[in-house]
Amino acid sequence: MTTDAADAWKRWHENREEAVSTPYGPLALTATHWIEDYPEGRLPDIPGIWVAERDGVVLTATEADGLTVAGRPFSGAVRLAADSGPEADAQVALGGKRLVVLVREDVWGVRVYDPDSAARHAFRGIDAGAYDPRWSVPGRFTPYDGTRTVRLGNADGRERGFALAGELAFRLAGQERTLKVARQGDRLWAVFADATSGDTSFRFRFLFTAAPDAEGRTTLDFNRAQLPPCAFADHFICPFPPPGNTLDVAIEAGERQLSRPEAG
Repeated sequence: MTTDAADAWKRWHENREEAVSTPYGPLALTATHWIEDYPEGRLPDIPGIWVAERDGVVLTATEADGLTVAGRPFSGAVRLAADSGPEADAQVALGGKRLVVLVREDVWGVRVYDPDSAARHAFRGIDAGAYDPRWSVPGRFTPYDGTRTVRLGNADGRERGFALAGELAFRLAGQERTLKVARQGDRLWAVFADATSGDTSFRFRFLFTAAPDAEGRTTLDFNRAQLPPCAFADHFICPFPPPGNTLDVAIEAGERQLSRPEAG
């Protein structure tokens, strides 16, 4: 069983490294522009005029701007909704770059993904602890009576609402512990820090668990703790851990930090 779990973890780790280094993965993000910060509608190094309205973004451009929309050269005006699919399929492109429309708390923005980014060229992998079954523990989910939204600091210096669904209780390193968690699809999502955070691992990490069963049971496998997107690019807006989600144990498992190039 342990060998099978270790092999599965190895595949997971390899898949993670492959996913983050794809042409439009998190390493390719080079900018996030909030349109409200540019009242004239001209975003840095992006052609066209971008105007945020309540239900979308209106882009106005000429053919000389070199933008494409839905894969075709664009001129005129078009209303854009937020992109919901893979970044590679974003509605708007500028050469090889993808311009991804997003909205957070009714604030509209545009992200720039560039396959030729410096971070993508510099990527040498993700440092991660070797699989250790001690870091995979059973847990029990207790949902809140309704969603609880808390205001959390984000990696871009702003505060945003974060919807918590309940708490996961588990035993780790000889003590009973809890993490406040959100839902992401069928999974539970914890944003947490521990005694290694900011030292031998990134400032905080994400942990996803399988959907709990009818009795609330699931598994917390800290071997699969992962770096948040803002570990790969400064332009992500990752939420910081909610109050109570900083564990006093050193979790020396899972993804820790980006691998550094070897000196030579």
